Amino acid sequence: MSRTCLIFLFCLLSFPPLRAQEGNGDLLFRGYLSNMQSVMFQQLHERWYLDNLLHNRLQLKWYAGDHLTTNVEVRNRFFFGNSLDIPGYKEYFSFDRGWTDLSFTLASGESYILETTVDRAWLDLQFGNLEIRAGRQRINWGKTLVWNPNDIFNAYSFFDFDYVEKPGCDALRVRYATGASTDVEASIKVDRDDQVTAAAILRLNPGMYDLQFFGGILNGKDYVAGTGWSGNLKGAGFNGELTFFQPTDSSFGKGDLMLSVGGEYTFRNSLSLQAEYLYSSVDYQYHSFAEFYYLPLTVKQITFTDHNLFVQASYPFTPLFTGTMAVIWYPSIHGYFLGPSLNLSLQEDLDLSFYLQHFCGEFNKAFGRQKLTLAFLRLKWSF
Repeated sequence: MSRTCLIFLFCLLSFPPLRAQEGNGDLLFRGYLSNMQSVMFQQLHERWYLDNLLHNRLQLKWYAGDHLTTNVEVRNRFFFGNSLDIPGYKEYFSFDRGWTDLSFTLASGESYILETTVDRAWLDLQFGNLEIRAGRQRINWGKTLVWNPNDIFNAYSFFDFDYVEKPGCDALRVRYATGASTDVEASIKVDRDDQVTAAAILRLNPGMYDLQFFGGILNGKDYVAGTGWSGNLKGAGFNGELTFFQPTDSSFGKGDLMLSVGGEYTFRNSLSLQAEYLYSSVDYQYHSFAEFYYLPLTVKQITFTDHNLFVQASYPFTPLFTGTMAVIWYPSIHGYFLGPSLNLSLQEDLDLSFYLQHFCGEFNKAFGRQKLTLAFLRLKWSF
């Protein structure tokens, strides 16, 4: 497809469509348009970066009948600002981790880039208890909020709040429901480097908890096995994930372990509290927060240190105005993250949000304590 056609498609699809009811033979066409102004200060380089992102997302879903559903979702982004001066940032912005490169740079210059990415394109067949889905999709095996060691197919960053749909992968997934709350699933994906990830998972509900057990191979380099759970403990949500990675080229016992455990509780006054802990035995070699923030992630790189403790409080001051405060403690690097945010619903489909992200810690004594601060102001219209 030529650049001219892609630009025309970008402009055409930016107009709000009609939303159809979900049912056989119906089309569902919806999306959102947002504008986000951001500012970043890197203490390491003592420089301010001012950026703007115009973000448009479109979804076309067709319920073709009792057995067939198809879905295509396109992510259109026009970015301009100082961050394009950062070496490798433009490549990061247009990076497509899928087996098929479905990211298209429509136009770019020294201070701007226009990018279109197809991050969902799948076909789903259902025959009774059997479901088969092929194409670019999200395979979500996570149970916890912030860190998901069980999400071996498409890892994501908690700090990327503007990408609520989360990344997908080019995969084949086969699921068979063995009961009302039990099923078995087998999935396989191939990435841009022709690395294969394949695994099977069993989900059970023997009582008060949903349990899962899985095993397979990750990127052709690690045998992987794990378990996860979610349920209720004395009125509070309680969930967790455990994953073990064993390199295919080393003896057993020299692998890595990742464990996340979390809980949440909502009081009668609507105050919500969440807490989560992550341990990772992976040997991380990051030198700065910015390096972690912008590099593409795999499940073994969802953090940058061994011990991570997260606490978050959220409270609706009014039905239309909500405030949230997130804190993460990184004891091994004597560091922390602070993430306050505010969200105001201007009307049913229009939201104004503010996010602040501040990182502080010591990766290397030669550089001393490092700080990275980002602030975002976003206006988002959903249609």
